[in-house]
Amino acid sequence: MDYKDYYKLLGVDRNASESDIKRAYRKLAVQLHPDKNPGDSQAEERFKEVNEAYEVLGDPAKRARYDQLGSSYRAWERMGGAPGGFDWSQWSAGRPGRVHVEMGDLGDLFGSAGGFSDFFNAIFGGTMAQAGSARTATRGRDLDQGVRLTLTEAFKGTTRTLDRNGKRLEVKIPAGATSGTRIRIAGQGERSSGASGDLYLVVEVDPSPFERRDDDLYIDVATDLYTAVLGGQVQVPTPTGPVMLTVPAGSQPGQTFRLKGRGMPNLRTPSRHGDLFARLKVLLPTQLSDEDRALFEELSNSRRKP
Repeated sequence: MDYKDYYKLLGVDRNASESDIKRAYRKLAVQLHPDKNPGDSQAEERFKEVNEAYEVLGDPAKRARYDQLGSSYRAWERMGGAPGGFDWSQWSAGRPGRVHVEMGDLGDLFGSAGGFSDFFNAIFGGTMAQAGSARTATRGRDLDQGVRLTLTEAFKGTTRTLDRNGKRLEVKIPAGATSGTRIRIAGQGERSSGASGDLYLVVEVDPSPFERRDDDLYIDVATDLYTAVLGGQVQVPTPTGPVMLTVPAGSQPGQTFRLKGRGMPNLRTPSRHGDLFARLKVLLPTQLSDEDRALFEELSNSRRKP
């Protein structure tokens, strides 16, 4: 069994503070998360290692035990210890008198990210269950719950009240949420003999009457033939209310006009907004008065003259 350098995995010094360790972990976890690296087995393996490192260094008791082990291991190396010859028995969490936790149970902590290494299980496995207990502590499953939002709610941000395990929880949904956004509520998933799982609210946004592409919005706006030909103003809906758009003379059906900053707020940077694109839909007259017909015929005849 090989020694794992958790400090090196997180890229921090051995004297790093708790906040430095947490900051390094969060940065790496975001970079390596499987959702951001689909199909990348190397990123998935690094993600597992980073989670394992933080499981130890983020817990003062585990970190103290790990530091003691590290000092002993480095002293053994300085004395010329041969590879594979270190005595792990004195550090094993599964030695007599302690409860051993199976690797598969520890794997539940990270769900699809996979379980901990043999090194972790050997050193810390027994700390995951209560001493003297004959039962293996397992983590409850994470649960998903769908939540539907209107575009206005997604634009402004909103809240939902949930009843979970006899408690009423008010959950804040941030501005800029998109369909597929997952909001984690720690400890509100399935209960178990160990820690409870987490509850994830899975957002679905109804974009009506707009079409949404990331933070940009698209909408068709109708105008009559005369405004399209001569120019004028049309009213354009936006998430914060209608605005007036000046249409230049000679505008064509399907022509698109960009309203900068009138789209959705960005989920990570709410002060930054996408754009709104208004597509012109020209309505042709279906019934003409005798006067209108005469004017159109006069216009048509004038265009035919050499």
